[in-house]
Amino acid sequence: MSSTPSSTSSAWASGGTTFAGVVMIVTGVFGIIEGIVAIANDQVYQHIGNYTFKFDLTTWGWIHLIVGILVVGAGAAILKGLEAGRIAGIALTSLYVILHFMWLPYQPLWSIIAIGIGVFVIWALCTDVPRTRTP
Repeated sequence: MSSTPSSTSSAWASGGTTFAGVVMIVTGVFGIIEGIVAIANDQVYQHIGNYTFKFDLTTWGWIHLIVGILVVGAGAAILKGLEAGRIAGIALTSLYVILHFMWLPYQPLWSIIAIGIGVFVIWALCTDVPRTRTP
């Protein structure tokens, strides 16, 4: 039995969706930790250069905390197989990628890695075919 390119792509996307749910939970927890650290101590992160998206670190902390909590929830919904979780995952991961682009001056290496992971998560969630439930 030979696999066709579409079934191989579907297998990657299906496995990628499970992986995306796990990655979303892990990165959401990291976002929560980043948020707590930025709220607790403004001196932890150093600002590198002059940048257009300049916010107070406490504001960034609250943004990371709230988005991190939402990303963890969407990741859990994806692992449960909920379609709403997949849609929320695409929307929140898109927001997560934009957020990390704006966070580049504070953590450049982690932001680039997070953007790459976010792009993979969006791809996996967009290309996976929803599973039909049988009674």
